[in-house]
Amino acid sequence: MTSSRSITWRLIGAVLAVEFAAAALVISLSWGYERHAHFRAFDVMLHGRADSVLGAVQDAEDAQDNVMLDTADLRLPSEDIYEVYDERGRLLGRSANWSGSGEGYSIAAKDGFVRRIVNGQHYRLLRAHGSRIVDPGEPGGGTLRHVTVLYGAPTEHVWDAIWHAVAVYAAGNLLLLLVTGPLVAWVLHRGLAPLRELAALAGNVSADAWEFEPPETARSTRELAPLTHALESVLERLERAFIQQRTFVSDAAHELKTAVAVVKSSLQLLGLRTRTPAEYQAGLDRCVADTARLEDLVAKMLTLARVESAATPASAPATCDVVQCVEETMREMETVAALRQVRVERTAPERANVPLTVEDCQLVISNLLLNALQHSPAGSQVQLNLTVMNDAVELRVADHGEGIDPALQPHVFDRFFRGDPSRSRATGGAGLGLAICKAVVEKPGGTITLASTPGQGTIVTVRLPRA
Repeated sequence: MTSSRSITWRLIGAVLAVEFAAAALVISLSWGYERHAHFRAFDVMLHGRADSVLGAVQDAEDAQDNVMLDTADLRLPSEDIYEVYDERGRLLGRSANWSGSGEGYSIAAKDGFVRRIVNGQHYRLLRAHGSRIVDPGEPGGGTLRHVTVLYGAPTEHVWDAIWHAVAVYAAGNLLLLLVTGPLVAWVLHRGLAPLRELAALAGNVSADAWEFEPPETARSTRELAPLTHALESVLERLERAFIQQRTFVSDAAHELKTAVAVVKSSLQLLGLRTRTPAEYQAGLDRCVADTARLEDLVAKMLTLARVESAATPASAPATCDVVQCVEETMREMETVAALRQVRVERTAPERANVPLTVEDCQLVISNLLLNALQHSPAGSQVQLNLTVMNDAVELRVADHGEGIDPALQPHVFDRFFRGDPSRSRATGGAGLGLAICKAVVEKPGGTITLASTPGQGTIVTVRLPRA
């Protein structure tokens, strides 16, 4: 059993996943920014306090003009550490809470920051160089003495401030996720309401109820409008096909029932009493004729089913020369035309290819030509004209028969339609010839039309795309 998957929950999950990723990115960026900002301020503070220590370096008042560290006026945080060296590497002084770095810092060392663990705490230390002038009033401007200051402060409170700021960002993003989650679910639920309504209406369609009126919200929604039009088109075609199939089955059953009843009645009539051999032979001849008519009806029904269901592969489309098909069909119809005393005239180019098989092309031409011959009076003529256009081939079959009533013309291509049932029965027609022609012609994208004037004749025009 396949589990159902909700588009709504998938969209909600996708939106929340994007928000979660964005929140993680924001928190990461905030951590980087806060770390940079806090340590930049921290470094500025270290420079300021190191300058204070440098300012406490005074003249030692000795003969060598040395310097000393006077810490009497220094006011520094108790957890900070420092030590001061002169240019000869002599220690001038250090903070009481530090035993020293254990390294000999000289004027050759570069300024910068280092990390140390002092008394179990992480410290950031600044190494800075400075200078003091001893006895500036003496000739020559005094004596220049270089000093190196190493000053450090614990970083624990800096990291506490950074993580506190990141926690604020994280809490804000978590709150945003908690608020937007239900809000996204509500918005998507309302946004997908037209789709649910459209699905509910489509679900009500059945073989007995084809009414489908999409809601206006579905029509006016850009994403749902194509689906709405597609559903309408599909259901319309399905309804038309279903009604057509039901009508076809009903008409076919009626036609077959009538033909079988005729055969049955002929056989029953023979069995009512003893008859002469000649009467039996005449009765059997009638049965054979009725059976032949029944066989022709079944053959035409099978032909119509084949035409409507067959599909030509797109890689190898069927083509034929309609001119050759016309000539072959006319040769086959010569006997019928002679018996009806009707002359067939043809005008055609040398060659015209259409996207039909030879069998289907001859089927259309023979049906149209046979109809024209059967409905033409003796001594008249039937015109069969072929015209090649830029993108189409046109076939016109015209007769000068009795014509068709205008009220009946819209139904001439319907299955089992016969304008004159008695005449059709006499000519063996079952009302499927034009329906077969229509199915064959429309399959490759062609058209077939009929124009008729009572008492003057009928013109059938077939237009097929050029192959």
